[in-house]
Amino acid sequence: MAEEKSRRHLPPYVSYRTFRNFIDRLQQGIPARFDRSFWGETLSGSTGTHLIASLRFLGLIDAGDFPTERLRRLVMAKVPERASLLRVVTVDAYSFLNEGTFDLATATYAQLQEVFRDRYQPTGDVARKCIKFFVALAVDAGVPLSPHIIKRFRASGNGTGTKISAKKIGTKPIRNLPVPQVVEVPQHNGWGESLMAKFPSFDPSWAEELQMSWFKAFDELLRRFPANGK
Repeated sequence: MAEEKSRRHLPPYVSYRTFRNFIDRLQQGIPARFDRSFWGETLSGSTGTHLIASLRFLGLIDAGDFPTERLRRLVMAKVPERASLLRVVTVDAYSFLNEGTFDLATATYAQLQEVFRDRYQPTGDVARKCIKFFVALAVDAGVPLSPHIIKRFRASGNGTGTKISAKKIGTKPIRNLPVPQVVEVPQHNGWGESLMAKFPSFDPSWAEELQMSWFKAFDELLRRFPANGK
């Protein structure tokens, strides 16, 4: 019982794609209670249990597994209201974002790992999955992430095991959007800032190939214009 109680306080470590698809399906109808008779036919026992724990951690269902008003609003919301609601969900659930002691916009990946370790005490592969879910949620919610975390996040094959999906909740992937190519330019003062200002913001609704192109171009800009470590 003590182990089960501690598990309920862990941040979500279910697949973010599973979470997002589940929210999508709720547009067909939100049940009065999220018990096994509702999710058991579409999710395995362990996946379903972890998903329900995730919804509880995020404040989308209560301690009795009944849907909250926040969940109802999230399911029915249109873009961009859905991103705004996800941002509220993220900041409320991960309280370290609202304490003024941790700046996600400048933090390194190691610092993010330390926060999760100190706050939630996840172990082994669970810790990696907790961070993986958090970063994907933050991207969907429009929560600012430092380039250091983004760079580590996109290196899915040799570190975090994370890839940002091409599909947002309730939206279709946008394909074949142009990504600006990094060109040779003189490295005068201000060139880096000027290019960064014109560089498009990352959009997780892009197709995976386009996301990888964006990260490659972004990394190249950081390499050529380090801007005194900024």
